[in-house]
Amino acid sequence: MMSKDLASIAPRGSAGAGRRRARLIRLAASLGFASIATAIPLLAATTMNPAPQAKDWAALAKLPDWSGVWTPNVTDQERRISADPVPWNAATAREIHALERAEAAGHPKGLFVNCLPEGMPTWMLITHNAFEILYTPGRVTFLGEMDGNRLRRIYTDGRGHPPDPDPTFHGHSIGHWEGDTLVVDTVGVLPESYIAVSEAVGVPNDGDMHIVERIRLEKPDVLRDDLTITAPHVLDRPWTTSRYYFRQRARKYDIVEGVCLQGSFSEGKDADGHAVFVPAPQTEDGNLAPTEH
Repeated sequence: MMSKDLASIAPRGSAGAGRRRARLIRLAASLGFASIATAIPLLAATTMNPAPQAKDWAALAKLPDWSGVWTPNVTDQERRISADPVPWNAATAREIHALERAEAAGHPKGLFVNCLPEGMPTWMLITHNAFEILYTPGRVTFLGEMDGNRLRRIYTDGRGHPPDPDPTFHGHSIGHWEGDTLVVDTVGVLPESYIAVSEAVGVPNDGDMHIVERIRLEKPDVLRDDLTITAPHVLDRPWTTSRYYFRQRARKYDIVEGVCLQGSFSEGKDADGHAVFVPAPQTEDGNLAPTEH
């Protein structure tokens, strides 16, 4: 945190400020300080995000080339369902079998019809959309094709995980390079975020999930992600699996704007004649209702 950020979260105020104050109190205590007042001067002296220097930008040229647009190997995704079976615990396995039967019968649940982010690890496991990878000093950023929700920040500046991370769909990711392999450690994923093997089969991780990835070029235009997922509430043991992505150089594969919620609306006009989106009828499971002709 920057010094002004530390100062701003110390005062009492809204519920959000109260939570931030509580986090700062815990941080101060973990560092052996009796109060926020004594902790702030020392914490403020450490700049967590210094401005990158020319040498930092130059160092990026030494990293493996992950430029271009990457599309998933969907055929291999499906093969992995049987090749790397998920070690669900007994209770979760019964839920998964019920979801599989419903999908086979033509009544898929539709895990993501509400347009919430797929989150981790599901994005990397079952995405059908393209993504790009951006290098900047101290960070590797994954930029997905769907919404602003498809975005992962992997910090490579040597920081650790925060002692009490605010859970998010994609969690808090830190990484380091081992040769040409990016090793990524992710915690702080929302318990509601799914572990899914398809868009109709999966369950929320229910908390305490830990994900380790080893990402590397297996071939010049093939990116491999080896994932080990620990989710003690739904898995019997850690699950290790792999996913592959193809590099696309042709311009026709450029990232396009995909807005999930847009599909839930129709084009219309308001009372003043302006072009607006109006809600489209939906079924109980969140899918668009058939239109009458």
